[in-house]
Formats: sequence, C-alpha cells, structure tokens
Amino acid sequence: MGRTYIVEETVGQYLSNISLQGKAFVSGLLIGQCSSQKDYVILATRTPPKEEQDESSKHSKAKLDNLDEEWATEHANQLVFAVEKSMNKKRLWNFTDEEVSERVTLHFCSSTKKIFCRTYDIHNPKSSAKPADWKYQNGLSASWLSLECTVYINIHVPLSTTSVSYTLEKNTKNGLIHWAKQIENSIYLINGQVKDEDCDLLEGQKKSSRGNTQAINHSFDVRVLTQLLLNSDHRSTATVQICSGSVNLKGAVKCRAYIHSNKPKVKDAVQAMKRDILNTVADRCEILFEDLLLNEIPEKKDSEKEFHILPHRVFVPIPGSTVMLCDYKFGDESAEEIRDHFIEMLDHMIQIEDLEIAEEINTACVSSSMNTEASLDNTDDEPSKQPIKTTIVLKIQQNIGVIAAFAVAALAAGISFHYFSD
Repeated sequence: MGRTYIVEETVGQYLSNISLQGKAFVSGLLIGQCSSQKDYVILATRTPPKEEQDESSKHSKAKLDNLDEEWATEHANQLVFAVEKSMNKKRLWNFTDEEVSERVTLHFCSSTKKIFCRTYDIHNPKSSAKPADWKYQNGLSASWLSLECTVYINIHVPLSTTSVSYTLEKNTKNGLIHWAKQIENSIYLINGQVKDEDCDLLEGQKKSSRGNTQAINHSFDVRVLTQLLLNSDHRSTATVQICSGSVNLKGAVKCRAYIHSNKPKVKDAVQAMKRDILNTVADRCEILFEDLLLNEIPEKKDSEKEFHILPHRVFVPIPGSTVMLCDYKFGDESAEEIRDHFIEMLDHMIQIEDLEIAEEINTACVSSSMNTEASLDNTDDEPSKQPIKTTIVLKIQQNIGVIAAFAVAALAAGISFHYFSD
C-alpha cells in the first residue's frame, strides 16, 4: 500500500485555477509536512518566472526538458533527486534512519482535472515510482501545534591558510559543523520540562467531547541547554594553526516550528527545533556571503575588521492558517519589498500588516588580518558556559516546516507537482 497524502481543500482549488497561459506545463511546490503515518499538504504555489526570461521564450512551445532546474531548485530548495543532492550540500544535519524518504510527484491535468500521484525514494536514485493516495480534507491547515523559542549564538570560525582554495562560504560551513554537533547534543526543554522522546507531545492536554486534543492555536515554549563536559573521558586537544582571518557570528535567532496535531511525539518537536536552528543560521550566512560577492566590497587593510548585519527573519501566515512561513530581509529593505517577494514566491495575496519581523540584532565580523588562531578539536563539541534559550520554526526552505517539511514541485502538462520532505 502506498503513502497517503492528506491535502487542504484550498490546494485543490488553487490547482484547478492555475492558468497555463499558452505553456505546455508550469512547475510549483506543495508545502506541508510528512510523518511516519501520513503526509500533509496545506499550500501549493507555482514557481515564479525568472526575471531574465525574454518574451520569445515566454511564448515558445515549452517542453518538460526545458524546465529550468536551477531556478526550480532555488524556489523549491529541493526537486526530487537533483534537488535533494543540491540541498544535501548545504545541510548541517543528516536524515535519521526512522525518517520517511519518499517524496511525491503530483501531475494535475488542467483540462481533465485528473490527478496522478506517485512517490520516489530520494535516498535511492534507482527507485521506481510507487502509487500514492491523494485525499482532500477541509480545515486541515488549522490543526497545527506551534513551538517557539530564541537561540543566542556566539560562533567563532577561524579561516585557515591551509584551505585557501575554499570559499568563505565553504570555510564557514566547515566551522559551523562543529557548532551544529553542539546543537544536536543539547538538552531540550518543552514548557520547562524534559520529556522522554517517545512520549506524546500532547500528553496531559485536555480532550474535547469527541476525544480529540484541543490543539488549535496551542503553543509550546522550547528552551535549549548545552551540555557541560564534566566527564574526564571527554578530552579536548588544542592545535595552533595559521589563519588568514576569522568569522564571528553573534546574535539572537528567532525560531518557530509547526507540527500537525495527529499524535505528535516529543522527538518530532525536538527534531524540528534542531533543524530550524541549524537551517536559519546556515541560510543567513549564505545570503550574507552572496550579498557581499554581488556588491564586491573593497578589500580592507590588514588587521582591519568588517562588521555586517545578518539578514533578519520575517514571518508571514499561510492564508487561512496560523502556520507561518519565513523569509529574510536586510535592514534597508522596505515592508513593501518584502511583501512583494512573498507574493511572488507564494503566489498568494499577502498584506503588509501580515508581516511579522523578528526583532534581532545579528552580526557577522569578518577579520582579514593574518594571525595565529588556537582552535579546539574536541571529542565532543566544547559547550557554552551558559544555557541557551531557543525556539522552533517550520520554514519554507523552501519547504514548509523544519520538522518534516516537504516541498512539492509542479510540472504541468496540465500541472504536475513534486512533493518531498526535509
């Protein structure tokens, strides 16, 4: 028996209303969350056209082979096997053995309105398509739990001269991997309590007359505590390396995650938090470095430091839902610009008053001076000496949800969508 996809009814309406505008197909995403039992889809959005696309290509007869993989990848941040491979290079975390690795391809015919739903195992490029069930449900987008917290980071990344061939981005990612292990090994408190990972997240919550937990608008406070290495078996060794500079990342990171209320486990919430923390820091670094390259800031003199503001997080609700997606903005971007970008990416009307800008002051200090840095090579990552307060976010990376987010890309010959999870 194949997997079952529970889909918000408004998604079906959106697919039916998509206009091909003379094209043979359009691509897009299905946004939602996957779990061990069922997968949920609460939003669909078509891939926006590339700005440099000229008029002749717009009106030429499109073929599936003409699908711009790079652009679709930018929008979906994962497109079955090719996109999975691309995204895997950026992740600071790995999939667990328990996670669902099947992702769906949905083909929707705009003329007949027929749907063809198939899944692929992204961890097996040689896997064949399997049939899957596609079922609509009204009010699905209202049945989600939210988890929120703030993480304070202070990450120092030395830039070794022995890896001069590495880009700043690659060098920084290598440094972030050590910090990522610390996040993975932290202790997570939910509403101030440490709970067994296999416990029901809603354990102890009130039940309705039908026996269902009242989860609408229910929010959990999540905090992250880094572990102290008190055991003598945890030894660390210091090495001295010649560095061409260093990168320091400091600030408060707002995190927020969403989990469907169908028997969620504590481990689902913890995993969601971990991944959002790791994803949002990695995303901000990538965005900043791209901006620095585009603007080609003049080189600084030796020993001179550059301070840059990392992009802020902006949240916006999915229409008709309390679930929020996120994007990033620099300080000089207006609310109108951010709104227009959300409209372009989500293909849904967004109001300025819907935007929620996280009040964060996050900086990156890039030092280009030649100096000697002492770096710790730990058996376990060196912990910070203070507890860290955290939050979880389900973000469109471009997948909804950090928890088990899945994105769907659409290819229409009618319209077809790929669905998968991060």
